[in-house]
Amino acid sequence: MSVNLATMLREGTKKSHTMAENVGFVKCFLKGVVEKNSYRTLVANLYYVYSAMEEEMEKLRQHPIISKIYFPQLNRKHSLEQDLNYYYGANWRNEIKLSQAGEAYVNRIREIAANRPELLVAHSYTRYLGDLSGGQILKKIAQRAMNLNEGGTAFYEFAEISDEKAFKNEFRQAMNDLPVDEATAQQIVDEANDAFKMNMKLFQELEGNLIMAIGRMLYNTLTRRRTAGSTELATSES
Repeated sequence: MSVNLATMLREGTKKSHTMAENVGFVKCFLKGVVEKNSYRTLVANLYYVYSAMEEEMEKLRQHPIISKIYFPQLNRKHSLEQDLNYYYGANWRNEIKLSQAGEAYVNRIREIAANRPELLVAHSYTRYLGDLSGGQILKKIAQRAMNLNEGGTAFYEFAEISDEKAFKNEFRQAMNDLPVDEATAQQIVDEANDAFKMNMKLFQELEGNLIMAIGRMLYNTLTRRRTAGSTELATSES
């Protein structure tokens, strides 16, 4: 028995998707306000999340459900390693650490892999389809906002996928062909909504640093303006 899981996921996560886009960190990012330290911390957390997910999916590649949506060409671990080397340097493994929200996210992935592996479909959907859908736009925003010339955006690049639109259609069809009943499909949708919440918590952890960075930028801008104004006044009086 199969259900239209792709449609169920799209319709069933609309509210979560909108909520995620309205988290302060994401709203600032989409407007081109990106603070490099916050961003590299996010990259570090994503490294742990994707490493856990891809490790578990590799273990389950023969599973009757996971095998149908197991596409190694989607894997992000290696690209995230490239980005971490860019932001932290060659010693990045000793520089990064998992945050509280990141740890909860990783633990959930490990838990369902051990007990309810079919729910990994939800995490594959929320992460990879999102990466494919908005990757190029986010890449350009990151490059422009952080003045990146070469490097730092490997996460958004899918070298092994030549036609992203066609691949997304293939991925959705694979989900629709999964041998799951209506009840299991709904549980996958519920897990996808939880995945959005876990992702939002990753963003929310970063908002404090981002607010401070914006405050510093505003302070520096105002200071420059005051200094320029004082200089102009002194020049006019002399």
